[in-house]
Amino acid sequence: MNYTFNQLRIFLKITETQSVTKAAEELHLTQPAVSIQLKNFQNQFEIPLTEIIGRKIFITDFGKEIAVAAENILSHVHAINYKTLTHKGQLAGRLKISVVSTGKYVIPFFLSDFLNQHEGIELMLDVTNKLKVVESLEKNEVDFSLVSVLPEKLKIEKIELMQNKLYVVSNTKQQFKKKLYEKNIFETLPLIYREPGSGTRQTMEKCILKNNLPVRKKMELTSNEAVKQAVIAGLGCSIMPLIGIKNELQNGELQIIPVKGFPIKSVWNLIWMKGKNHSPVALSFLNYLKKERGNIIKEKFEWFERY
Repeated sequence: MNYTFNQLRIFLKITETQSVTKAAEELHLTQPAVSIQLKNFQNQFEIPLTEIIGRKIFITDFGKEIAVAAENILSHVHAINYKTLTHKGQLAGRLKISVVSTGKYVIPFFLSDFLNQHEGIELMLDVTNKLKVVESLEKNEVDFSLVSVLPEKLKIEKIELMQNKLYVVSNTKQQFKKKLYEKNIFETLPLIYREPGSGTRQTMEKCILKNNLPVRKKMELTSNEAVKQAVIAGLGCSIMPLIGIKNELQNGELQIIPVKGFPIKSVWNLIWMKGKNHSPVALSFLNYLKKERGNIIKEKFEWFERY
């Protein structure tokens, strides 16, 4: 056996994503490079690690056992690296955060300076919908989660990062001349929804129900980016977080429709399970946020307050 650290890392990512293409994307490698490393890794075993059915890759039972072993090996290697850095007086370890999809426009600005100050920290950031974010938190798979809608059934602690605002938006080909529209405008606006399990969808439906809005559901899409592109293309309007449409507003692809009762306001919260015993890295990040979040908002999100 002469497998490499890189082969273990690639094979583990393939087992996680169930796809060579997705593994390549997440590892920032080309698909041929990943395929070659998988082949070289497989050549060291007489028993198949994977099998192809149709065009889809499946991990064999033996492959799943090897993946568990690979994860253990990689964890020990990381631990050695962290201990080396710690003995040199540097903060080191993994910081694991799950983020709702629109939170990807928020969390990088609260992480960048902290990570630059501590090069020994490895960030693991999972961007998904609210349902999966809460699930990863409940299973104790992450240190923190970023949400704008707090989970109702979990005992959590939190730190508020910044405000979240949701507006009614359309492309700029449509004309809205009134300074403020009544809520009955929704009778004429075909709305594009996010998928069930999305925090944006939950906030949107709560507002619709509370105000008895006469909405016309046009379609349902599975990401904020997909909704944004559909609105730009003229397929309908939507209720979207301001944080994710900055560029489109500034370059004239989207416009805010002034509707009475909007924006819907909530708060971006970094949350963790109540009573969680934080690692030194996680605790250091919390202390950093408590000290710097005001400066970060002032420096990075000055534009946000203009809407």
